Amino acid sequence: MTFTAYPPIRPQQTILSGLTREQLQANLTAAQQAMHDLMIGGKPVSVSFSQVNGSRSVTYTQANRADLTAYIQLLQTALGINRRRPVRFMYR
Repeated sequence: MTFTAYPPIRPQQTILSGLTREQLQANLTAAQQAMHDLMIGGKPVSVSFSQVNGSRSVTYTQANRADLTAYIQLLQTALGINRRRPVRFMYR
C-alpha cells in the first residue's frame, strides 16, 4: 500500500494560474525580500504583486510569517525551484 502524505502541487491549479515565468520570478523576488525585511526588522512588510485580474497588496507581520513562507514555497514550486518529492510509506 502506498500513502502520499502531501499531494503534489500543480501550479496550473493555483492562484498563480496565468502568470508568466517573469511575473512569477518578480513575485518571488519581492516575497523573499519581504521575508528578509521581516526577519531582520520584525516590522510589518508590504508586498505588491500583479495577477491576471489586477494587482494586489498584502501586508505581513511577524504573526503570519508562516503564510509568507507558504507563499514563497508556492512560487518556488511553480517555477520548478526546490521541488520536493512526496513522502510515501510502503507497507510490505
